[in-house]
Amino acid sequence: MDEQKKEVKKEKKKFTILGISIWKILTYFIIYSVAGYIIETLFSIATKGTWESRQSFLYGPFCCIYGLGAVVMIIFLQYFNKNNNTLFWGGFLVGSVTEYLISFLGEKIFHVVWWDYSNMPLNINGRICFFFSLFWGFLAIYFMSYINPKIDRMLEWFKKKIPVPYLKVIVTIIIVLLLIDFLVSSFAMGMFYLRMIHEHNMPVENKDKVEEMYEKAYQNEWLSNFVRTVFSDRKMIRTFPNLKATDKDGNILYFDSYLPDIQPYYYKFKTTLKQELEDVLKGVKQ
Repeated sequence: MDEQKKEVKKEKKKFTILGISIWKILTYFIIYSVAGYIIETLFSIATKGTWESRQSFLYGPFCCIYGLGAVVMIIFLQYFNKNNNTLFWGGFLVGSVTEYLISFLGEKIFHVVWWDYSNMPLNINGRICFFFSLFWGFLAIYFMSYINPKIDRMLEWFKKKIPVPYLKVIVTIIIVLLLIDFLVSSFAMGMFYLRMIHEHNMPVENKDKVEEMYEKAYQNEWLSNFVRTVFSDRKMIRTFPNLKATDKDGNILYFDSYLPDIQPYYYKFKTTLKQELEDVLKGVKQ
């Protein structure tokens, strides 16, 4: 009986979010953020023939959109996990809301356009569209029935090989480094945003306020030199190729168009994977 009471007390001490341990949520976030970075990088190479930055912040190999999306789906889809039908509509709803909010916050906080569905039918502000909402529905079925159970089994395997306290230390270190990366990236993007508007006389709204902020931010010579060196135009454009501002008329001004000498990618391949496959198919037909 005493052992049972101890176990109950232990469970109560655990901090959970809708029944899922905070440690497990953080671990999911890390795993799926790294997986997202790899998937996005390979997708860019295959379709565009370029190895370009798909990371959320300046330094870590994390595409946090994937991590956040996966965590939200895991937390909320547990209530829809009755059958494939409920999972589909749960994924349709949860995926659409999450995608919209991430797109909105990305543009408002980081001034980054991660995706734009404006040219697709049945879209809402270019942030979500019916076609991709259907995709979220099908993904929910596959994700909850196949992908995440495999991740859970992998985590159980790690828990058998490495003591749980050590695993918690590893997760904590990675999350702390991620937070530092986020804060540094936010500062760098803010400084770069002011610098671009000032130096290229970009016709944005509240231009006077931006110029005032620029003067305050760059008046310290040491800080100005540090920022221009560590967070140079090349570093910022290559890491965040879709940075943008909006002019007075609502037009989008992409920063890379003002810096034509800087390529917004790390490496360009001679052909894309798609083109190579097409060439192979042509050869087979001939």
